[in-house]
Amino acid sequence: MALDGCGVVCKCLLYIFNLIFGILGIAMLGLGLWLRFSENTRPIFEMNAFDSTTFVIGVIVLIVLGVVMLFVVSVGEHAVCYEKKCALHAFAVLLFILAAAEITVGVLAYSSREEVGKKVAEFYNSIYTLFVARKDVGIGVTLVFIHQMLHCCGVTGIALLEIVKETCPAPQGVLETLLMPTCPGVITDFFNNNAPMVMATFIGIGMSLIIALICSMILIHKLNVFSSSSHYIILTNTAPSLSNVSQLELVSEPDQEPVIFTPLTAVNIPVVQA
Repeated sequence: MALDGCGVVCKCLLYIFNLIFGILGIAMLGLGLWLRFSENTRPIFEMNAFDSTTFVIGVIVLIVLGVVMLFVVSVGEHAVCYEKKCALHAFAVLLFILAAAEITVGVLAYSSREEVGKKVAEFYNSIYTLFVARKDVGIGVTLVFIHQMLHCCGVTGIALLEIVKETCPAPQGVLETLLMPTCPGVITDFFNNNAPMVMATFIGIGMSLIIALICSMILIHKLNVFSSSSHYIILTNTAPSLSNVSQLELVSEPDQEPVIFTPLTAVNIPVVQA
């Protein structure tokens, strides 16, 4: 269907949103499935050698979020590509639920930032213990990423005692050659000190979902306006039949069932008897 400028802009924004959301969903789902079914991490779900509850919950959350995001993207892409109003309504409802969930999670993370910091630190401890036990390259890359991002080193921070010091960042200064910040402590402090930023991140994602929701509602409105328009073909006296298509006058929009009005002629005008 033909859309005006506003409808085209909203459609393009929804394409971009679905692309970004789809990439994030694939990344989360792929990482979650790898952590769940990899030969090096799969035993975590079957053993009780250490407290792996936080790790298991984190992996499950990654998988669920990836599936939900890909489902939302699939519905949205179908709705936008084929301009299906029913699918757009479902897409809008899903966006509203996700936006409300993102904002709620951001507020809860801020209000219980100490507990969240402890849980994330426990998640790091699980990865650390797994790497020490199995020396898996993939988990080692994960540790390198965490250590570089937070500038910390393992659970002790002592260069002579730290088992995973090969994954730690380069020391900054003479003091750090002997002792670096420990990652569990840095993670806890990060959530305590940067809780407003964490909440702002969740709320920002929620606002982007709300923008996509507004675009989908505008697109629904434009499609409703288009479908409510009727199409008329008026036959003039010079063209009493449909055989002479070149003389037909098309009124209103194309692509819809026309309503045909038979012109009045001298033959079908009733004559009033005196």
